[in-house]
Amino acid sequence: MKISRIEPAEFDRAAELWEASVRATHGFVTEADLDVFRPLVRASFGEIGQLAGLRTDDGLLIGFIGVEDGNVEMLFLDPAYRGQGGGSLLLEHAFAHFAATSVDVNEQNPQAIGFYEHHGFVQVSRSGKDSTGKPYPILHLKR
Repeated sequence: MKISRIEPAEFDRAAELWEASVRATHGFVTEADLDVFRPLVRASFGEIGQLAGLRTDDGLLIGFIGVEDGNVEMLFLDPAYRGQGGGSLLLEHAFAHFAATSVDVNEQNPQAIGFYEHHGFVQVSRSGKDSTGKPYPILHLKR
């Protein structure tokens, strides 16, 4: 696996990866929520300050990480590649190249919480709703 820049022509693929990952790991998110989030996520790729993609050796985009002002805004992997170290590679890249020091994670996603804690993050606060006002509590973590 290797990490490189994501080109605008790949934003649709990244959006597909986001949705596949959310479906695999965010069982609490409804179809209606996905309909709301899908265009927001797709639009965010062109706005996020630092964005990197994880690729197979033959160049297939299988995951990505986005960081804005030191906060990991998104880290998503193709479910077929989970558990193979790709998420850790992306996070280490964000530490080394994007100065990532914080992340917000859904409280209802214990796998993600464990992943970030494994990488040295600790909870510093909690919000009862997500940034769109939905009733999905968010844990604010720092490293």
